[in-house]
Amino acid sequence: MAEIMEQGILIRDVDTKNIMTKSSLPVGGYSVNPYVGCTHGCKYCYASFMKRFTGHTEPWGTFLDVKHWPEIRDPRKYRGQRVVIGSVTDGYLPQEARFGNTRRLLEQLKDSGAEILICTKSDLVVRDIDLLREMGKVTVSWSINTLDEGFRADMDRAVSIERRLSAMKQVYDAGIRTVCFISPVFPGITDFEAIFHRVKDQCDLVWLENLNLRGGFKGEILDYIGEKYPHLTDLYHAIYSKGDRSYFRALEQRAEQLAGENGCPFVDNELPYGRAEPGHPVIVDYFYHEEIRGSENTGKRTGRKQRPPEEDCEVPQKG
Repeated sequence: MAEIMEQGILIRDVDTKNIMTKSSLPVGGYSVNPYVGCTHGCKYCYASFMKRFTGHTEPWGTFLDVKHWPEIRDPRKYRGQRVVIGSVTDGYLPQEARFGNTRRLLEQLKDSGAEILICTKSDLVVRDIDLLREMGKVTVSWSINTLDEGFRADMDRAVSIERRLSAMKQVYDAGIRTVCFISPVFPGITDFEAIFHRVKDQCDLVWLENLNLRGGFKGEILDYIGEKYPHLTDLYHAIYSKGDRSYFRALEQRAEQLAGENGCPFVDNELPYGRAEPGHPVIVDYFYHEEIRGSENTGKRTGRKQRPPEEDCEVPQKG
């Protein structure tokens, strides 16, 4: 295959010398992306910045480069390291069923002793449960920021929320650590408490991350809010034009309170390995994660002002 057009997606082969890249993500370690581009086409995707470096002129979500790399000859060199699969793509895109890059990568890392973190919006990962169970420290994370399939369909072309939830339960029941990544939290739209109660019995961690609006998609998202959620226009203007963080500070405090009410640990940028007590997942605060970039998962933030007193914070109600 050199280059083909398939269902509106431009697909081509690319060679890369090294599939492993040192990561600057808050969770540290290495990042591995078996593909370039992401056919989920999420409207809010920060990874669309990759086009600046890859030379693609096609709209985000309409191209996919299938990577080919030399076999990882010494996987043990990553022993004890965290390896994130899918930081700027999804290793389980629909096309993975055909090309098998992520499966191939997992097979090469199976005996590495690395701690594997898979980030996805797909249920195709259940195909690889057999392999994941052989790998020791493995975590699978699903991004779920709504239970409303209509809003989900407006934002991405990934599988339905119900299919993600079903896959999460299958992986969890197989004895593999799971994460519900409530991200990005859309102010006034994402009901993180409802999602928490839906997933708390089938995941070990719940991560929270705010919606970041930057680059070319900021205008598109704000236009969407103005059209579909006009009552939230002032709130989005305050957050994304004036830099007001009080909404997310209030959510942080509510999340900490929710953790206490449900007997769940509440931590700031921590990823303790191990399975949580059933029904009591660890809630991890990744709001404004740029403050913890490069912290090697120490929990230390930079530039963070002290949280305001609880009585001064109020989370606006959804309309």
